[in-house]
Amino acid sequence: MNKYFKLSVFVKGYCMGIADIIPGISGGTIALILGIYNHLLQSLSRFDTTLLKMIKNKQFKNAFEYIDLLFLINVFTGILTAIISMSHLVHYLMSNFPIYTWSFFFGLILSSVFYLLDKLESIKISSLIAVLLGCVVGYFVATLTPVDTPNSFIFIVATGFIAITAMILPGISGSFLLLILGKYAYITAAIKNLGSAQSIEIVIAFIIGAILSLLSFSKLLSFLLEKFPNFVMSVLIGFILGSVQKVWPWRSIENSIIIRGKEKILSESLYFPDQLNTEVILALTFMLIGFSLVITLLLFQKRGVSSAG
Repeated sequence: MNKYFKLSVFVKGYCMGIADIIPGISGGTIALILGIYNHLLQSLSRFDTTLLKMIKNKQFKNAFEYIDLLFLINVFTGILTAIISMSHLVHYLMSNFPIYTWSFFFGLILSSVFYLLDKLESIKISSLIAVLLGCVVGYFVATLTPVDTPNSFIFIVATGFIAITAMILPGISGSFLLLILGKYAYITAAIKNLGSAQSIEIVIAFIIGAILSLLSFSKLLSFLLEKFPNFVMSVLIGFILGSVQKVWPWRSIENSIIIRGKEKILSESLYFPDQLNTEVILALTFMLIGFSLVITLLLFQKRGVSSAG
């Protein structure tokens, strides 16, 4: 059993799954924090012609090792398990204790920036420019407003491509982009009603786009991280900084829509409370707890490296 099941990888996938449940948080951010982002991209990028040749020649063992299939199974099993087991709890916490829940995740995501800055080989002017570029893009995406889009097969393929690309990128939520593209309700309704030919066509188109994204964008991003690690990591840090507003705990809703009885927030205005009451103190405490978790992880890793040295 231990040969195939890696608890540490499963737990990291589980944490990614929890992040994917929460609107505004990307599983890619958690993958970065937990140190499996590069490995995940590399494995996904190897779904290529080399893999197809191995399968064609019945070199299945080599094919499995080439993509590190066991790693992928453990990660995605963890993600799926989290989505199934934690959806109700996360929904309950966000519905009943939204400020405390958002505060915890705000601290967690903000501290990840310090964690990732520590991973940079060096901080140069080009790194600062890359962070600024990432901030601008992340902020722009986070403040987009929904648009009317066509329901053509080609556009649904494009939607699948964009959504999965966003899920791969830290700091950008794929489900949020589906809302912006006006396709969240359209896609989820098709998934829930697979009895009709039209729904099946919609889901197939979306899956095609998702596969194209995994096969192309993951390969591109993996290549860029290998060739320009400092610059790409700086851009990703910028993405997180620019989009961290999506998890700020104090907000008022400006624009939302109701999808199958559930409110989906499209735009909000942020504010800071003007009174230091019990709620604010508790929220700041949860923010500090979230912040401390990642910093503690960083310190433990540093201590482990020092001991090994």
